[in-house]
Amino acid sequence: MVLDYILDLNGTENIFWIFYVINLILSAIAYQLGFAKKLPIGKNIIVYLLLMIGTFIVTIFSTVMRMPTVECLIIIIFVLGIYRFRLHRERKSRREDIQENNA
Repeated sequence: MVLDYILDLNGTENIFWIFYVINLILSAIAYQLGFAKKLPIGKNIIVYLLLMIGTFIVTIFSTVMRMPTVECLIIIIFVLGIYRFRLHRERKSRREDIQENNA
């Protein structure tokens, strides 16, 4: 669906790199929402370099094999966003309960 839209919009020229950037951005957002921890800057650079290499492979699946990776990444981001929002609300209510019990 996204592949067809982008093909209609831009044609086949540079389609791989367009999808690479889209997949990289969506993968970085999914990583931040679901898996990122506080790391030193050196380790963070290594993680993102490996993410860039993995995204290159995923982009091959997306463009050559026409697999719906962009759509899957959007769904993953949506689900992880809901999870993080609910986790934030739960932690906030726990903090409020603890403060009420201490008062």
